[in-house]
Amino acid sequence: MLALRLMRGARPAVQLRRLLVALASAGTGFLLLCTLGHAISHPGDPSGALLRLAWCLTPLAATVHLSVAVARTDPGTRPRPGLAAIGLGPARLMAVSATTTALSCTLGSLLALLFFLHLRGDLTGMPFDGAAADFLAADAPLPWPAALTLLGLVPAIASATVGYVLRPRDDRPASAKRQARAYGRFGAYGRTAAGETFGSYGRFRAHRPAGGRAAPAADPLRARTPQARAGESTLTAPPAEVGQTEDLGQEALPTPREAPKGLPWGIAVLAAGLAVEAYANRQGTAPAAPLPGGLAGTPSVLIGWLLTAVGLAVAGPGLTHLCGRLLQSTHPGALRLLAGRVLMSEAARIGRPLGIVCAVTSGIHAMATLYDTTDPEVGPLTTLGLLLVTSCTIATLLTAAVEAKHARSDTTAALLRLGAPATMLRSAAALRAGALLTLFGPLTLVVAELAALPLTS
Repeated sequence: MLALRLMRGARPAVQLRRLLVALASAGTGFLLLCTLGHAISHPGDPSGALLRLAWCLTPLAATVHLSVAVARTDPGTRPRPGLAAIGLGPARLMAVSATTTALSCTLGSLLALLFFLHLRGDLTGMPFDGAAADFLAADAPLPWPAALTLLGLVPAIASATVGYVLRPRDDRPASAKRQARAYGRFGAYGRTAAGETFGSYGRFRAHRPAGGRAAPAADPLRARTPQARAGESTLTAPPAEVGQTEDLGQEALPTPREAPKGLPWGIAVLAAGLAVEAYANRQGTAPAAPLPGGLAGTPSVLIGWLLTAVGLAVAGPGLTHLCGRLLQSTHPGALRLLAGRVLMSEAARIGRPLGIVCAVTSGIHAMATLYDTTDPEVGPLTTLGLLLVTSCTIATLLTAAVEAKHARSDTTAALLRLGAPATMLRSAAALRAGALLTLFGPLTLVVAELAALPLTS
């Protein structure tokens, strides 16, 4: 009930993202039901039905990825002060996010079932009644346990993945965790940085120094150093004065994070995938495996494509962090410094969706290169699968960009208070987009050409 109330009271942008999840779930569920219909109409071809079911894993993965991205940007299930007092702690909010995702995906599965029954001819009174009756085996009874099992895959997997990703975690460093797990004197939980003698704290919570006298309460006005006062005067200065000096201040820029650890592994997996594809090009005698769109390739080609896609997804955060570091090289100004810092801080958030978009783009480019216009064999289900995967990956990237924008709202507000013009923020966003396109664009084209090479020769 709480999840339903949160869904009903969300903003239109949040409702639109949930609607996208429902539509993606509907498309994936319809592809799964079409696989079931093909298996019913062709009982003597179990390998073909199994192959079609295997190709449905790609739209399923894209739908789950979109569901996780939408759940991360849902403001209704974001931890806020005071929610824990009424029983809405991190674990409860995680359960609400998983329930909301399950409801959206279930709605999409129901739409897929209605459309499938309509095309099969079981539901009448609308256009295109029974348009695909022969393909969907309308003369045979529909096995409802199998149909409901296939329709329940998307809500179950998506909600379980959202619950796992949004589970409560301790983001403190390992040293802080070890210190918190240790027990101090008298059963005190945690250790202090420096050991103190017994009775070092006096009555009324007044700290007693070595001389024995209680230290007076620190005056916040006198405790500030001249450097702090100077920084405070900069923060409280009028926007016009700060804008004239063009001094952003280090405290207003996002803190650069360390480079993601997955860049070497991603490059290694990408190189392994390209090597497998090159081996498949030299082999040339392995049995062919049908691909979507009437193409045919070897199992080595499929393994190589899968490895290159995984490599791009793993290396995406590291490449994004590298773009931010390159933008700040060779004495950067305020614009390049801001754009590079933002890319470095958002590398883990937008890098992986960007790598997946590059993998999907390279695959579509390879299929377009191999596609024969004189003998078109791309059916409606293949077209639906391509549109579903492409739309889900692009929507996931845009959702991650929205999440990153919300995450740096404090930095943007601080820059505006310091007098940074809005044109500068827009220029920094355009510079980030140009830097990412400059790096990922040629990389995607190279991977696409190498992916299409085993099937063109």
